[in-house]
Amino acid sequence: MGQIVRSITYTKLNNELPQIKYDPERAKFHLRKAGLDSLTVKLHTADAAYTGAVDTALLMRESAAKAGINIEVVREPNDGYWTDVWRKKPWCFCSWEGRITADMMLSVAYAENAPWNDAHWKHERFNKLLKEARAELNESKRRELYVEIQRIVRDEGGTIVHLFTNNVIAATSKFKFQEPMAGHLSLDGMRGPEKWWFEG
Repeated sequence: MGQIVRSITYTKLNNELPQIKYDPERAKFHLRKAGLDSLTVKLHTADAAYTGAVDTALLMRESAAKAGINIEVVREPNDGYWTDVWRKKPWCFCSWEGRITADMMLSVAYAENAPWNDAHWKHERFNKLLKEARAELNESKRRELYVEIQRIVRDEGGTIVHLFTNNVIAATSKFKFQEPMAGHLSLDGMRGPEKWWFEG
């Protein structure tokens, strides 16, 4: 399977790992190295993936064209997107919200046998390090393992993380909640009914 493009909401564990910069000339270099003058790929999407996904795909098409990559945006029906497109088409959009720990996020989205490994990605060293990190009791050693795991995902993974979103909550002044609010999932970490109340 090809790559999955995903929108993710979560705080990065590894702030010193630099993001890959937009560099069309470098992409052209790698195309030429692969013996290609250009590349045409289909990107399947619908606004069911997340609000604005189709417009995002069109913007990506414009950016990729400068590198000689022709993205054919295939607008799929919203109805049935998650059953007929996600994990079925070679390249498609999806969205994720963060998880409460790095291990949980990596285990549900990237581990070899995870049911939601939407890129169908398999990487022997990644899976070995993920198990080691999960069992490591020394906090600094565990962090080093997760830093290396994230580097592998960034450099060799089957996913393009093209944006990070923020959860925005607006309410009347009568709305009260316990602090701090959780930002890894919507509705205050999906615990809004437990932690929110109205006064007055």
